[in-house]
Amino acid sequence: MTDQEFEKGLAELMAEDGPGKKKKAKKGRKNWRFWKSWSRKKKVIVGAVVVAAALFVMAKGKGGGNDGAIMVSTAPLTKGDVEEMLSISGPVSGTDSAEVVSRLHAEIVEILVKEGDKVEAGQVLARLDPADVQKEVEIAQNAYDLAVAEKKEAQIQAEAGYGKARQDEQAAKRDYDRKAMLFAGGDVSQMELEAARDTLAEASRQVSTFTLRDGRPVASESYDLRIKNAEFELEKKKKQLEEVEVTSPIGGTVVRVNSRVGRFADTVDDDRPLFSIDNLEKLEMKINVSEYSIGKVKVGQKAEISADILGGETEEGVITSISPTGEEKGGGSTERVIPTTIQIKNPDSKLIAGITARAQIVLNESKDTWVVPMGALVEKEGTTCLAAVENNVVKMIPVETGVESDVEVEVKGEGLTEGIFYITSPMAFLEDGMAVTASPMQ
Repeated sequence: MTDQEFEKGLAELMAEDGPGKKKKAKKGRKNWRFWKSWSRKKKVIVGAVVVAAALFVMAKGKGGGNDGAIMVSTAPLTKGDVEEMLSISGPVSGTDSAEVVSRLHAEIVEILVKEGDKVEAGQVLARLDPADVQKEVEIAQNAYDLAVAEKKEAQIQAEAGYGKARQDEQAAKRDYDRKAMLFAGGDVSQMELEAARDTLAEASRQVSTFTLRDGRPVASESYDLRIKNAEFELEKKKKQLEEVEVTSPIGGTVVRVNSRVGRFADTVDDDRPLFSIDNLEKLEMKINVSEYSIGKVKVGQKAEISADILGGETEEGVITSISPTGEEKGGGSTERVIPTTIQIKNPDSKLIAGITARAQIVLNESKDTWVVPMGALVEKEGTTCLAAVENNVVKMIPVETGVESDVEVEVKGEGLTEGIFYITSPMAFLEDGMAVTASPMQ
């Protein structure tokens, strides 16, 4: 709502009808909608103006006292504390949580905990039927043993084959050398020599087909790959056999048990986890702060936590983390919000995880400072003033505003001293030096 709309609506609310005339219902409904659209701060200001106008009318009706001077309500200026607050709702949760699931298609034969039980990290929560997994382990073990045996057999064959190939190569070399000498003497033909050379080449080729490691023949690397694959599958099945005992990954409290004995561990309704574990020793609130307010929010700021479960009491919190990135608010809004965490300081709080609470964050505060109601300030020619009263005469004191709450504001300026009286709801037409009849606020 713009300032022009605000002033126009205020004028309509303050306007008096002529004698004997009644306000139309339609206009009344319009004014009511206008009133509802105002912020709390504007309502405070309007309320102050209405009260001041009423006092003015009463003073006129009674002759005004002090030769017709305007009657005003005053209060002594005092020091106090003022806080600027941000109020946001959010869920309460544990500082650490875990969802326990199982990948095994195995029947649950025993559930060892119930909701509300405290558990330690590694504690068994449930046991599954191990029969099918044990069979799979045996099959994987057999496959591994077979791969190892095949490699041993291949090693024996490699050693034997390499030995024979070397013997054949040596024999072919001797035969070729002999025939080469005979060929030189004309005792063998060219064809016989070439045949001996071909035999030697083939024998050498056979020797080269073997894989040597440190000068010894070894089985093909494919056997090692088969063993590694079988070993990996065996370890996986053994790990699954360990998982027939479902354990808690963290210490905390069991807050949800989503299955029962006789169901399969990997088929929980609505894809929920088997168990939900929360660390409830320390609670925290998750809130989403508007991008328009996050600039005033800092890690370490205090927060006052309230909830129905506290029965009117409050708990103290502190902001512990602010996300480095924003996200969509949702609901079709273009506004962005920043996830922020508030830690509840009292470990014995009545708060419980899963409920919604409201946090009042202290964005700014000022202690032992001059504090007046928001409606006690008046604008004069662009200057914010506090209308003081001395000897029934108005004295406008220029002030600067500081920390603001919903209804009060910190004021600073020369001329502010303890005990001076100021008009609690000054009317816009009041001027410096104007005579008034002051009465203490009742």
